[in-house]
Amino acid sequence: MRPFLLTAGRVAGGGTGPPLPVETQIVATASGISVLGSLAFEQRDIVAACRHPQSVAELAARLRLHLNVVRVLAEDLRAAGHLAVHVPHAGTTQDISVLRRVIDGLRAVPDSRDTLRDSG
Repeated sequence: MRPFLLTAGRVAGGGTGPPLPVETQIVATASGISVLGSLAFEQRDIVAACRHPQSVAELAARLRLHLNVVRVLAEDLRAAGHLAVHVPHAGTTQDISVLRRVIDGLRAVPDSRDTLRDSG
């Protein structure tokens, strides 16, 4: 499915701030888990996958969704109270192990042809 269909043509979430950084940790809230059955397909998948904290990049790779789709939907879910978002401090983003995990997650995200970036 085309990314713009999943986000209704939006390239940013409902917030007025910048898009969520790829290393941002997101986790489902109790509210999100309680309404899981009433959420739309991709929103339900995101909340269900976020029972344990993970980065935006890891989530996009796990669900095989475009990174910006995950950003937009995660921002919407945060605004609705279904996700908690934790943006790491600048020092944490400098940690090589965190950066390596983010890079690995980004490499696992399929491109528009549904091909993984490292698979040629």
